[in-house]
Amino acid sequence: MRHRLALLSCVTTLALILVTAPTRAQDMKPDEEGFIRDWLILGPFPIAESSGQDEIDKKQIPEEAAIKPKEGEKQKVGDKEQTWKAVKAKDYHLDLNEALGGSNEDVVGYIVAYVVCDKAMPDLTMLMGSNDQGKVYVNGKEVVKNDTGRSLEKDTDKAEHVNLDKGSNVIVFKVINEKNNWEACLRFVDKAGKPVTNYTVKLAP
Repeated sequence: MRHRLALLSCVTTLALILVTAPTRAQDMKPDEEGFIRDWLILGPFPIAESSGQDEIDKKQIPEEAAIKPKEGEKQKVGDKEQTWKAVKAKDYHLDLNEALGGSNEDVVGYIVAYVVCDKAMPDLTMLMGSNDQGKVYVNGKEVVKNDTGRSLEKDTDKAEHVNLDKGSNVIVFKVINEKNNWEACLRFVDKAGKPVTNYTVKLAP
């Protein structure tokens, strides 16, 4: 009887692995429009009221362009410490307030994803939207920025000639909220405007 129970347990475990593994792999891909939905998130950190235009160019985290966080790591900004958390957007955009479990105004936060490519993908266009201010670094280089307050729309800002290297590429997206909604979206398209989806999204370097 013990041997039969052990065998049944092994078969059940194997079945669960076979069922869940494809789902996990699918979850860690961009959606059909190319939007990244899996992110690490850090925040909120307070800023002065209506200061987003100035704060977007300040480095709340030293060497923020080069950060490579993992889930569970702690990060201090000013006198406040937060923990990097894994989150998944329900739609093409990430609702940072929802992801952080509250309504936050006059704050800054960061979202990070690792885009892993089987081959180099040169000369892409990165499309970004943010509510309010946003700045994106790719592999340590600033590629696009919005310094004004606004509502979220798809593809508001464009960065052309963005290169993704073979292997892991680090996307660091700083997002500021002044009032009301706090949202962000990002995707890559090719020269013809077709969504780029042939890469994997990871949440660790």
